[in-house]
Amino acid sequence: MTPSSPMIGVGLIGAGRIGTSHAQILAERVPGAQLTMVADTRTDAAGSLADRFGADAVADPLQLIKDNSVEAVVIAASAEAHADLIVACAAAGKPIFCEKPASLTLEESARSLAAVEAAGVILQVGFNRRFARDFRATHDAIVRGAIGMPQLLRSLTRDPGLANPGAVPPWTIFLQTLIHDFDALLWLNPEADPVEVYATADALVAPDFKASGLLDTAIVVITFDNGARAVAEASFSAAYGYDVRAEVFGSAGMVTAGNGARTAMMLRDATGLHQETARGDVELMGDAYAAEFVEFVAAIQQARQPYVTGRDARRALAVALACIESVRTHAPIPIDRSAATLAR
Repeated sequence: MTPSSPMIGVGLIGAGRIGTSHAQILAERVPGAQLTMVADTRTDAAGSLADRFGADAVADPLQLIKDNSVEAVVIAASAEAHADLIVACAAAGKPIFCEKPASLTLEESARSLAAVEAAGVILQVGFNRRFARDFRATHDAIVRGAIGMPQLLRSLTRDPGLANPGAVPPWTIFLQTLIHDFDALLWLNPEADPVEVYATADALVAPDFKASGLLDTAIVVITFDNGARAVAEASFSAAYGYDVRAEVFGSAGMVTAGNGARTAMMLRDATGLHQETARGDVELMGDAYAAEFVEFVAAIQQARQPYVTGRDARRALAVALACIESVRTHAPIPIDRSAATLAR
């Protein structure tokens, strides 16, 4: 994209917590993007967010998708709506950025990907860790062979708390939280495919909600076809703040990313060592969120595929779904190879 490239009118579907963050980033930190419309069935939320940034507001996402002022669509609605909205955007010929997960089943994934590919539109999925500087540097070190062959990998997500345990959909820990870690681990072992998972999970943070399907603590072991093993873990109870980290140990060294700190500043005084940690994902990953939208606009302007595609999302989803089956059966589960195999 060049400075003279025309502005792209972006429509945002979803005016919740993450949609609000995306609206601000699109309006203030993404050259080449102009937020033109916000859609949310909660008309007060859509109107309030749109007013902040001089955009129009509608209740119906399909109205936004069809509007001539909207040249590209960002989907930040609830996860169960993602696949249908992707299909609708593809039918309208609009480039799409969709928050993870892009779909909740492999059948939904196949349908939406078929629509995207038939229409020839861009689909980028919001796996923000790929755009965090330390994670990207970790990936680049692995690709250039700095640590040899990856052998042991680790990725974790620890959220700072559960504001409303009763509102968390079943299997969220795999489909919406650990799916970030699954994508990161697949990306950090770039020459391999996952073949099996073994997952365990329980409700340790809010045990009274386990009967309704809430699992808030999980560990997953992933086996790859190159022999590497990876561990992914998640908790919804990090008292110290949002925590995202990764580690890859290889035949010639080790590389790590993430430490949960909001800045690199450390204060040492008579009471010890102090570092300011982030309280939420938007705070910790703000630069990564901005970078992924810069990439989205650049991919549109340059008529190319984005760095993270719908097929990347399908690979991570295949791991997440195998985890659910593993928890249900208390057994290792083979991963659907047709969905999880990397196109080389």
